[in-house]
Amino acid sequence: MMPWLLSGLGLVILLLAGDALVKGAVNLSLRVGVPALIVSLTIVAFGTSAPELLISVNAVLEGKPGLALGNVVGSNTANILLVLGVPAILSVLHTSACETRKTYNFMLAGSVLFIALAMRGTFDLVAGLALLASLSYVLFDAFRDAHNHRKEANGAAALAAQNADPDEDEVEGADPDMPWWQIIVFLVLGLIGLPLGADLLVDNASIIAARYGVSDSVIGLTLVALGTSLPELATTVMAALRKQADVALGNVIGSNMFNLLAIIGITTLVGEIPVDREFLVFDLWVMLAASLLIIPFVYFKRDITRIWGIALTALYLIYVVVVLS
Repeated sequence: MMPWLLSGLGLVILLLAGDALVKGAVNLSLRVGVPALIVSLTIVAFGTSAPELLISVNAVLEGKPGLALGNVVGSNTANILLVLGVPAILSVLHTSACETRKTYNFMLAGSVLFIALAMRGTFDLVAGLALLASLSYVLFDAFRDAHNHRKEANGAAALAAQNADPDEDEVEGADPDMPWWQIIVFLVLGLIGLPLGADLLVDNASIIAARYGVSDSVIGLTLVALGTSLPELATTVMAALRKQADVALGNVIGSNMFNLLAIIGITTLVGEIPVDREFLVFDLWVMLAASLLIIPFVYFKRDITRIWGIALTALYLIYVVVVLS
């Protein structure tokens, strides 16, 4: 029982520390004059993925690379099947009004690149640099689009823009009245809590794997992946209940793309990640198939109805059973 409790404690510490780091970094950046647009596209994106990143880096450093790869592949599968499925059961996701084709195309391209690099048998430094180069292009493109969109919006509302701060965009975790001492506390809690939580989770997840006779890869694909997908699930459930389908779908697509390109890309800087045969013959293809399942909602303007939600959730449960067996 103790490894399960410590794994849960590690996960809670990771999630709270990640949230603290995002709040601290966002407000520090805005205080020192970094534009809100850049903060949204970089610091928030990196900060919200910090738990997954720390788990993967820690797993490689401790000689458990299968857990690192399983975390990313399992999280991406869970994000589509579970994180979109459960909210759709609660409330229909009206994705027919969403425009996510460009980001989705990037995600699919990233998935194909990821699988192609995995076929080499290992994620080494060369593979990591290829993933990070792709991430750099995606971030540059997002920054350019957001900048152009804001210029158009300012042009259409020139009178209002004269009385507004051009950098006063809505940024997750931003609090213009947050004092300096609180910013420092958030940063310290985040920087201390992330490695502590990652260490607790990785060590005890490996104990659970050994106890039940399964591999680190399987624990990464299930227990760790499901745990690190909980923030996305909570965000998407709230977005669905508030009828914000664009937030729900965009959250999943963006998270998956960042998982593929950034987490494994950065992790290869500290060590190689061998790719087990099970990933090559099953798990990577399930991840890709799950990504292709949302084509009707992205390209053909279909809503994710409750029936679709039940189907997606059922597919995820079947996948977990197959992996564990």
